[in-house]
Amino acid sequence: MNGGCIVVEQSVGLQGEVALEGAKNAVLVIMASSVLASGVTILTNVPALADVFQMKQLLEQLGAVITFDQATKTMEINTTTLNDCVVSPELMRKMRASILVAGPLLARFGRARVALPGGCLLGARPIDLHLRAFARMGVAIEVVGEYLHMNAHPLCAQTFVLEYPSVGATENMMMAAVLTQGVTRIINAAVEPEVLDLIAILRKMGARIEIEVPGTLVIEGVSVLSAVEYEIIPDRLEAGTLLIAAAVTNGHISIPDCPHTVMDVFLERLTEMGHEITLHSANKGVTLKATDVPRAVSFRTGPYPGFPTDLQAPMMVAQCLALGTSVIYETVFENRLVHTRELQKMGAQIVQDGSLIATVKGVDCLYGASVIAPDIRASAALVIAGLAAQGQTIMTGIHHFRRGYTRLEDKLCALGARIKVQE
Repeated sequence: MNGGCIVVEQSVGLQGEVALEGAKNAVLVIMASSVLASGVTILTNVPALADVFQMKQLLEQLGAVITFDQATKTMEINTTTLNDCVVSPELMRKMRASILVAGPLLARFGRARVALPGGCLLGARPIDLHLRAFARMGVAIEVVGEYLHMNAHPLCAQTFVLEYPSVGATENMMMAAVLTQGVTRIINAAVEPEVLDLIAILRKMGARIEIEVPGTLVIEGVSVLSAVEYEIIPDRLEAGTLLIAAAVTNGHISIPDCPHTVMDVFLERLTEMGHEITLHSANKGVTLKATDVPRAVSFRTGPYPGFPTDLQAPMMVAQCLALGTSVIYETVFENRLVHTRELQKMGAQIVQDGSLIATVKGVDCLYGASVIAPDIRASAALVIAGLAAQGQTIMTGIHHFRRGYTRLEDKLCALGARIKVQE
């Protein structure tokens, strides 16, 4: 699974129009939410990602019957056949989103048997917030071998105040609460677009969820939810990745379905660098025309609406080739600057201050090298760096690339990139 590599040659001036896939960070939790309703859930605009196939396998292990037409990007999930609440450690270790089935299983069946989740090596990534919330809702939690045995007797509505607006914890707590009698409040909840997409499908299923400013979710439990048909939102992170690829290659690209209304901070940083950004309409569509002399900008990652941590690595590549010095503050994951050493192999001038701060001094050019992708977003960043670098870049760790992007290399090649995948 982890073999193969991506070979990238310098590619100047990416140009053209490109469409987006459905959002990875939305589809996985929405697939998990299908457990809440007995029936056939139909999802459209589903990306053919490795993580999507892992979640499909996980739900099938629980007894769901699933068909996925990759040509039409349509998935049907029949949950009337669910007959188990146990998820094997092998599946749980492959992606951290696997923990998101715990809330739906507890809400619908009152029990769940799950192992600790895996995924990218981005630090501790504790699930303590999830478990503490479940315990307060009346769930008895016991560690038995590799499993967490969770039993609800039954679930009880509560008011939660999150110390940090964790996306995963918000989603799991919300899915547990929608079938719990009473009113649950989640204060300082995550409000990422992907969380709002989950709220939208849950409401369509019959859930009663209100959003109070600045970040409080109020969930009034209902007795039953219904299976529905729903379209996954476009992937803002894929959009950002493509825009940065155009920026570092002095390109000119258009993304008609780019959801720019949820990308304000990111697009502002590109504008500050000197790139010309044109918005197509009030809701979606972006064109980027790269500047010949990009200026360095500093930025700090944070929960939405801040700068997305998932675009930090690609944006660092842009700073490596910008005029001046930038300081990047990673505030979400403590190990999300690991890609800096790979960029240094390519000639980037980056100095780390601990594990959360990187100072980047722009250079005239990068050079091709053999690099290793440590996580999903770093894999895209290293491919982008290869597009801008003189010579040939060979990136291993292709399994991360497949987890986060659906044939992104084909889209880049259609824009003029020189990329070959050897699997």
